[in-house]
Amino acid sequence: MATDSSNPALDRARLKAYWRLLPLLFACYVIAYVDRANVSIAKLTMTKDLPGFDNAVIGLGAGMFFLGYFLLEIPGTLIVERWSARKWISRIMISWGIVAALTALVKTPSQFYGVRFFLGLAEAGFFPGIIVYLTHWFPSRDRAKALAYFLVATPFAQIMSPKISNALLAIGTSETINGVTMLHPKLFGLAGWQCVYIFWGIPAVILGIIVLFAMTDRPKDAKWLSTEEREALEAELERERAARAKGPRMTVLEALRHPKVLLLALAYFCTVTGSYGIEFFLPSILRDWYGMDFNKLTWLVMLPPIVALGSQLFAGWSSDRMKERRYHAVVPILIGACAIGLAPFTRGELWVTVLCFMVAFAGFKAYMPAFWSLPSLFLTEAAAAGSIGLINSVGNLGGFLGPTVLGAVEKSTGSFVGGLYFLCISMAISATIIFFLGLGHKEVAKS
Repeated sequence: MATDSSNPALDRARLKAYWRLLPLLFACYVIAYVDRANVSIAKLTMTKDLPGFDNAVIGLGAGMFFLGYFLLEIPGTLIVERWSARKWISRIMISWGIVAALTALVKTPSQFYGVRFFLGLAEAGFFPGIIVYLTHWFPSRDRAKALAYFLVATPFAQIMSPKISNALLAIGTSETINGVTMLHPKLFGLAGWQCVYIFWGIPAVILGIIVLFAMTDRPKDAKWLSTEEREALEAELERERAARAKGPRMTVLEALRHPKVLLLALAYFCTVTGSYGIEFFLPSILRDWYGMDFNKLTWLVMLPPIVALGSQLFAGWSSDRMKERRYHAVVPILIGACAIGLAPFTRGELWVTVLCFMVAFAGFKAYMPAFWSLPSLFLTEAAAAGSIGLINSVGNLGGFLGPTVLGAVEKSTGSFVGGLYFLCISMAISATIIFFLGLGHKEVAKS
C-alpha cells in the first residue's frame, strides 16, 4: 500500500484499517456469495431427486433471490450510513444463514422460489452496505484497492467452494469405480444437495456473531487506533467529504432521481445480467456440451475464478494508481462481453471453451472496483449511500433476468447458445453507457 510520509499517523491508521477490517469483510462476502450461488452445484443432483425441477425452474429460482434482494437494498444501505454497520451486517448474516440452510427442506418449485426470495430479503443491504462502510474508513486514494480486496471474495468463493460442495453432493449417491459400485449413505437422512445448503448456511450465522463484536463502525470508535491515528484518518475523510460537498448538496431523494445514478443502475443491471447468467449456469453449460462427470466438472469451473481473482486485484491497484475509473470499468466489461459471444464457437474444443469462460470471468469481475468508485465522485454521505443502494438493487435484478433467460432459452430450444448471445449484448450495452456517462476521467478522479 502506498504511504504518505508527510503524515505518519495517517499512514499507520490506513494500514491498520486494511488489516483489521478487510479480512473479516472478505470472509463474510465469501460466505454470502456461496450461499446465493451454491444452487449452481446443488442443482446437479437436486433436479434428479425433486420432480419438476428442470433448468427453467432452477433459473427462475436462482433469479428470485434478486427480487427479494431488491426490496430492502436502499433502506438497508441508509441504515448502515445513519445507524450502525456492525449491528446491521450482523443481523443480515445471521438471518441469511438460517434461510440458506432452510433451502434443504424444499420439495416443490413453489417452495424453492419462496425460500430463494426470502434469502434475498435476508441478505439485502449487505453488499451496498459494505461499499458505504468502506467510505467511512478508506480515503479515495485507497478505495478501489480496498474494494478490490473485498470483491475478490467472489472469485475466491468460486475457486474454493466447488470441490467442497462436490464432496457433499456425493452423500446419498452411488458411483462406479473400476467396475465396483460404491454407495455413499445419507447423512442423518439428508441427500447431498441438502447437505450443501446446510453446510454453507452455518458459517454465515457464526460470522454474524463475530461481526457484532469485532467490527468497528467508524474511526472515531476504534480503540485499536491511537488518538493521533483516529484524528488523522477522520481529518482526511472529512477533508474529502468537504471537497465533494462544495457544490449544491443533494438529498437522498434528489440523488435517487439523478440521471447519472439511474444510468449507473442501468449499466450495472446489464452487466449483472451477463455475469450471473454465466455464473449460475457454467457447470450446466460444460456438462451439456461435454458430458463430463461431477469431479472433472468441479475442477474446471474453478479455473475461470482464478483468473478473475488476479484481474480484479490488478484492476483495483491500477485504477487507484492512475486515478482513473472510466476505462478501468469499460474495458473489462467489453472483454467479458466478447468472450461470452465467442463461447458458442468453441464448442467441441473443451480447453478453448474453458479459456473463453476464463476471459469472460476476468472481464466481469475486473470492472467492479472502478465501477463502485464512481458514485462517490459526485455524491456524499446519505445521498451516496442511497444511490449505491439503488444502483445495487436495480442492478441485481439482472441476477434475476440473466439466469431466467438462459434457463428458459435452453428449455425452449434445447441449447444455451441463444441465451449466451443475449448476455453478450447486455454487457455491451453496459460498457456503452459507462463510456458516455462522463464520470471517472483521470482529471476528475484526482483528490
